Amino acid sequence: MTIDRSLISGSSSSSAKQPKLRRADGSPVRALVVDDENTLTDLLSMALRYEGWEVKTASEGRQAITIAREFRPDVIVLDVMLPDIDGLQVLNRVRSDGHETPVLFLTAKDALDDRIAGLTAGGDDYVTKPFSLEELVARLRGLIRRSTLVVADADDPVVTVGDLELNEDSHEVFRDGEPIELTATEFELLRYLMRNPRRVLSKAQILDRVWSYDFGGKSSVVEIYISYLRKKVDAGRPAMIHTVRGAGYMLKPAL
Repeated sequence: MTIDRSLISGSSSSSAKQPKLRRADGSPVRALVVDDENTLTDLLSMALRYEGWEVKTASEGRQAITIAREFRPDVIVLDVMLPDIDGLQVLNRVRSDGHETPVLFLTAKDALDDRIAGLTAGGDDYVTKPFSLEELVARLRGLIRRSTLVVADADDPVVTVGDLELNEDSHEVFRDGEPIELTATEFELLRYLMRNPRRVLSKAQILDRVWSYDFGGKSSVVEIYISYLRKKVDAGRPAMIHTVRGAGYMLKPAL
């Protein structure tokens, strides 16, 4: 197979071998790769199968939606620009089907607004072409670790702040005994807040911890996700998530 090396940068097989990830039932992680560049999907498929994952590919948006419904992937690599419908529409359809599968957007565009658009649409990460293959695989592994596939390293997986409870093993969240459904990114953001109760966390700290990189000072994505959390965690209840003007955000037990 001939690979177009202009699609990747700085790829190397010299990194230390990482432990293979598995689903909770012991079966292989399922990944869906969506891109109209056949050489790219071949390259990513080969890399992810080397990780021990089960991989399916799609070259068009509507095809990706069909496969996602049948295959039920654990993570999706999704190109923004597709021949029929764009990646944002694909993500919207996947989310409307009730699937909170972590999604990493892949695109040739490097504009900041495109990154923001992908993440605020419900995506969980973003990589631009050309990209490092090792970095992309590492980010996918990070998304998988946030999901229910991997047991948390913490001795006690249950984090409690006031009447809010988060289980890092099962990825369940409860407020006063009522379940709260969160996306993978919302869960990671809430976990960071709950692991640091009564501590003001800046937008830069949140970007670095939850998304692992910044947005050149444009931090509206944090505001948007804080808003999402408030609607789910604080809706109809005493507020736990607070804005500290000019400083950041803090989570503390409700009075």
